[in-house]
Amino acid sequence: MKKRVISLIGGVCLGGLVLAACSSGSSTSTTVTTTTPTTTAPATTSTTAGHATTTTAAGTTQCTTTNLAASIYGSSGAAGTIETTVALKNTSASNCTLAGYPGLGMTGSNGASLTTTVVRKGSYNFTAMAPTTVIISSGQSVYFNMGYSDVPTGSATSCPAAANLVITPPNAYTSVTIPAQLAPCGNGTIVVSPVFPAASPGAQTTAPPQS
Repeated sequence: MKKRVISLIGGVCLGGLVLAACSSGSSTSTTVTTTTPTTTAPATTSTTAGHATTTTAAGTTQCTTTNLAASIYGSSGAAGTIETTVALKNTSASNCTLAGYPGLGMTGSNGASLTTTVVRKGSYNFTAMAPTTVIISSGQSVYFNMGYSDVPTGSATSCPAAANLVITPPNAYTSVTIPAQLAPCGNGTIVVSPVFPAASPGAQTTAPPQS
């Protein structure tokens, strides 16, 4: 039976400072931080960010961090697995594109970085879709899913709780930090999907929208 999880506010990184903005239902501006590049191929990774803005063959530029507002679309949990869907809204006046996996990180209430192990694709049905290039019209959104276990393993009795989530859009150099409450176990392991449009098979796996 599914349980609702406290909303994050809604935008890959392993253990360390990875810095990523959003709201629940409305966008909230937060700190923008420069990071290092990342690729879009499925893998376990320890870095975030990406390439500078480029122009696609169709003439549409890649979305930049400053032109995207992130928010939590929905969240749910069952059998110890938490799923959260994040929306990235194009706030610019022009269409732009995104393709691949976002970078993620976590920080505590004091702003200190928490160990974050990001796994691309993984084995969850809601994160295992194939990467695709998505054109985002002005004012529209794309999505990505996150999944993690909240059940301690081994000798652990609890999992470190994060106060903030860091999101680096695919192929971006900068990240934005948003308030969030999550506690992924297994060394802070979060499985992430590539971005996908609303009208796609991936959209069928989104967590229930926030009320």
